[in-house]
Amino acid sequence: MAEDTTPKTRVLIAEDDTSARRGLMELVRSWGFAAEGAADGEEALERITSFRPSIVLADLAMPRRDGLGLLRALEGDLDDLTFVMITGQGSIDTAVAAMKEGAFDYLTKPVDPRRLRLLLDKVVERQDTLREVRTLRQQLHSVGQFGRIIGNSPAIRAIYRIIEQAAPTEASILICGESGTGKELTARTIHQLSRRAAQPFVGLNCAAIPEALLESEMFGHERGAFTGAVERRTGCFELAHRGTLFLDEVADMAPGIQAKLLRALQERTVRRLGGQREQAIDVRILAATNADPGLAIDAGRLREDLFYRLNVVMLELPPLRDRRDDIALLVQSFLEEFNTRNRKQVTAVDAAAMQRVEAYGWPGNIRQLRNVIERAVILSRGNFIEPAHLPPELHEQAPPAGQADALTPGMRVDDAERRLIELTLEHTGNNKTRAAAILGISVKTLHNKLNRFKQMNAGGEGAGA
Repeated sequence: MAEDTTPKTRVLIAEDDTSARRGLMELVRSWGFAAEGAADGEEALERITSFRPSIVLADLAMPRRDGLGLLRALEGDLDDLTFVMITGQGSIDTAVAAMKEGAFDYLTKPVDPRRLRLLLDKVVERQDTLREVRTLRQQLHSVGQFGRIIGNSPAIRAIYRIIEQAAPTEASILICGESGTGKELTARTIHQLSRRAAQPFVGLNCAAIPEALLESEMFGHERGAFTGAVERRTGCFELAHRGTLFLDEVADMAPGIQAKLLRALQERTVRRLGGQREQAIDVRILAATNADPGLAIDAGRLREDLFYRLNVVMLELPPLRDRRDDIALLVQSFLEEFNTRNRKQVTAVDAAAMQRVEAYGWPGNIRQLRNVIERAVILSRGNFIEPAHLPPELHEQAPPAGQADALTPGMRVDDAERRLIELTLEHTGNNKTRAAAILGISVKTLHNKLNRFKQMNAGGEGAGA
């Protein structure tokens, strides 16, 4: 039989009743945990230093230092330590008060083994999630962020390489991608990495401004140029002088304005509406569209000559469904942003909720994910986002694409489960915490299943047996 090398979760049981303490230790050890005991709160503090448990089960009523006193003594360690109170029926109010001071949960005497087992599994799952959060924070500050863009998947790293080469140049760049993929964020990153970074970045959404006003927004106007022009207005080209002008949804501009834009780019001059003088401009153009440029040209929506003027370098941003490995990093970034903005302390998304987040198709891409996390942070009352905090559309989805394709009628259940786990580990780059979250099981359960598969192989029960 293969040896189980999975590190055991350490549980310290502080209980002054000797038989109850020993019984709980034996029970917890039978489930694969490492366990030690302490007769009171003072002894528990000593054992914590040497044993270094990740979970403490403490009786509320103990001599020398009771459970509440122990909890308060551990106040600064609760980020790495999960505290569970054990109490009699008459002290439940005190146990609930302890949760407000940092206890994770409480158990009533006599302890129900089934309830204890479920609670320990939940604690292990949440501790795995918190470890993953710490890893994600490290990645965000090292390899997970490029300018304002977040991600480390192969699809987004390919974009980084193009930006690195194109940003320092003066080339016009056309950024293509579905709505919500981060086109403006990409444009701002290019500007930050260019020689114009200290100069203005001016953005103009060509689809959001009525055609009658767009020309004025772009080129400016003189006083009296048209009805309502009561004062001179500086256009975006002038505002972006020596900097970068970002034209979003450029394919939605009217043909007449596209012609004037093309002329301005060719001549590098602009003239305000109602003005007589041409003004030289020094502007780098970044443009974006969520339309397929070729189809837009065929449909007459985008001038072909303007397309070639803008498309010196093209960036095609991948949709979020093609960069699922970045979802956890994006979620962590949004959590930190919205915690600060809303004065909340949401630490992470729990495993069940993360399973839904990672399996969802995200038709609205990063913008939709950002909105979902903001909503969840606002609705959450604790440190974790749970499935109840997610919108209805995330509760009505099919299993992740590709997983069912590997399963065939007639496969044994063990073989199907093994293949599903293998596919999920491949998807997460062998990240067992994320794989367990996607599969909807605890990391401990995942390790147990993997060890069982190893034992089956050692015993000659291969996948084809």
